[in-house]
Parts: sequence; C-alpha cells; structure tokens
Amino acid sequence: MPETVKGPVADLGATLMHEHVFGLSPEILWNWPDLPEGWDEERRAREAAAKLDALKGAGVDTIVDLTVVGLGRYVPAVQRVAELTSVNIVAATGLYTYDALPPYFANRGPGSLFGGPDRLAEFFVRDLTEGIGRTGVKAAMLKCASDHLGLTKGCERVFRAVAEAHLATGAPITTHSHSASRGGLDQQKLLASLGVDLSRVVIGHAGDSTDVAYLEELVANGSYLGMDRFGIDSISPFERRVAVVAEMCERGHAGRMVLGHDSYCFNDRFDADVVRRRHPDYHLLHISRDVLPALRGRGVTEDQIHQMLVGNPRRIFA
Repeated sequence: MPETVKGPVADLGATLMHEHVFGLSPEILWNWPDLPEGWDEERRAREAAAKLDALKGAGVDTIVDLTVVGLGRYVPAVQRVAELTSVNIVAATGLYTYDALPPYFANRGPGSLFGGPDRLAEFFVRDLTEGIGRTGVKAAMLKCASDHLGLTKGCERVFRAVAEAHLATGAPITTHSHSASRGGLDQQKLLASLGVDLSRVVIGHAGDSTDVAYLEELVANGSYLGMDRFGIDSISPFERRVAVVAEMCERGHAGRMVLGHDSYCFNDRFDADVVRRRHPDYHLLHISRDVLPALRGRGVTEDQIHQMLVGNPRRIFA
C-alpha cells in the first residue's frame, strides 16, 4: 500500500502528482522571525489544511508533496496539516539543486574537499524505509532536478544517488526538468545507464513544452509525463497547456500523463501578493475548476481524465 504522511493507505484516489505544502527558508526564519511573511506553524498548518479541504471538495483525494531538501522540507509541520485534513499527503525524498550541493554533502563524498563515501543514497533510503528525521513519516517517491544548466556535476551526483536508492527500494522517481532544452531526454539517458527502469520515472514539468515530438520521445522511452505546472502561465499559457494534453490524449498517451500545479500552500520565497497578481490561477483548485472542463471541451474523455488522475498515479505507486 502507498505510504502517506499518516501511514499506508489502500487507495490514493484522484491524485495531483506534483504539489508542495510548505516551502521554507530555515535560516531566514531562524534569524528574522518577525518578517510579515514569517512562520507561525499552527496558523500556517490550519491555512494549508483549509486549502486541502477545498481541494477534497473539488474531488481530489491525494497530493504528492515533492518538497525535498533544497526546497525547505519540514515534515513535522506537514504532519500537523495531515492531522487537520482528510486529503492524503505523500512525502518525497531527494535533493533539489541545479548545480551546487549543500555544503554538508559538497564537502563529503567523491571528488569533494574531504573525500569519503557518498552518503546521499544512504539518506534517501533511510527516508523511504525508516522515516524522515524522527517523524516516522516514510517518503514514497524520489526526486532529482536539472534545469537550464543541464546535468551539472552536482546534479549528476544527485541523480546517481536517486538511482541507487530507487534500485534498493523500488520507489518511483520524479524529476524537475527543463523542457525548453529538451532536458528530460538527458535525464532519461543517465537514469537508464544507471539501471533504472524508465517506466518508473515521471519527467516533471514536461507540460511546459509544446513540442509534441519531444513529448512522444519521452513516452517512447517509457516514462510518464508530468503535466504539472497548470497556473504558471508565464512559462506556457493555459490554452497551450490544455491543447498539448488534449493532443497527447488524442494520440493515445493518456496512460502516460499525470497532472498537477507545482503550487504551494505557503512559500516564503516569493511575495504572495505579487504571485497572486501575476499568476491568478496558480492554486490547488485550478485543475478541478478550469483545466478539466477545458480538456472535456477539447474532446478528452472521462476515462482519459480518470486515467491521468487515478489510474496512472495508482500504477506509479504500485
């Protein structure tokens, strides 16, 4: 059974595969706690739970919280949210960087200042099999990232550790990719060379692309496509995102797509008022309220929608 923050569940139901509960900046919070966007854990947990309750009312049962080290993961606060809502929250492990590793890892491991073994995979496996920190919450998905810089030395080290943890545990992998440079293909090539079955991989942010040939190549290699930034219109506007998903469904690929927003219930790294002005649809209800009706209007069937929201996540976590 898939692991969630509150423990294993029999069925995840309708699932958004790329979301975040909290994105935090610990050193800022520790040293300047009185900033207006500061951190009151109980207040923020209740706000997040209310947003998730509204999502449940819109027909979504589960979110996959892909907040890992590098994005401000703090699982005790997510546990509190899980206590307050009936929405399942799936936790992830991994490390988010486009290049440099946090000094703890940059100064340890192969090729580092002090050398020694690479402990990244050890940490990831512990999160998956024993629990994150002292919370007892087991992660259920691995995450790694590369962006416009490509597979830098730091990124490659994380990908290698993620592959090692995947092979040790069987946990699925999701990525952050840069669609404009067709970066998902390089990710697939590296992961495959490390022994990863690409059918256990979601290439995240594939929905930023309007290059259907690129998307079909990712699918042909076996991976799922993360159509998971609905609401971030500055990268690709609503109509294009909807059109690409509809076209991929028409081409028979509904069984290889998952949906999401890449949204946060609370994120201290961006000014919330500015985000609301620039991206008014960047919230957890956008897919339910706007995207699904638009897909139906383009001929996407209920079976295909069910496949993207229910069937594919179920298979990924099987």
